[in-house]
Amino acid sequence: MKKLKYLNHYPASVQRQVQTLIEADKLEKYLVNKYPNPHQYKNDKNLFSYVQDIKNEYMKKTAPLSKAVYDGKINVIHNALGTHHFVSRVQGGKLKAKNEIRVASMFKNTPEEFLQMIVVHELAHFKEKEHNKAFYKLCEHMFMDYHQAEFDFRLYLTQMDLNGKIDEWNN
Repeated sequence: MKKLKYLNHYPASVQRQVQTLIEADKLEKYLVNKYPNPHQYKNDKNLFSYVQDIKNEYMKKTAPLSKAVYDGKINVIHNALGTHHFVSRVQGGKLKAKNEIRVASMFKNTPEEFLQMIVVHELAHFKEKEHNKAFYKLCEHMFMDYHQAEFDFRLYLTQMDLNGKIDEWNN
């Protein structure tokens, strides 16, 4: 059985099911059927608007979002798909805080569910710093299919790797 590096924390039974799909050459078909179209949020302005809409719907009381951009320097090889930053600056006698989200450029051409998954993940860090039960509960509150989308994204990465496209996708 080939090592499935994006699924190595899943049970062996799940990995065997994925391996069976790969051997039958059905993984790509599964993904294309389930997620046929990429999203339309291709630039930073559209991404910011998309993130802002989700934030406003589920996290109205958190500090405002100051920036949401695609970042070509973030990639799966560095074990990151997105980042969140809390920037605090002293201005006069006040402490100003800014919340920023950077999303890996690879998400420009993925289905919306994958973009939503990473955006929700990074937004959840505004309230919950650690990956704990409260964090994942908040992710599920903002996106009911969060865990399924995360798993399917790992399948997507596996398929891209099998196609030899993971390196070009990361650039």
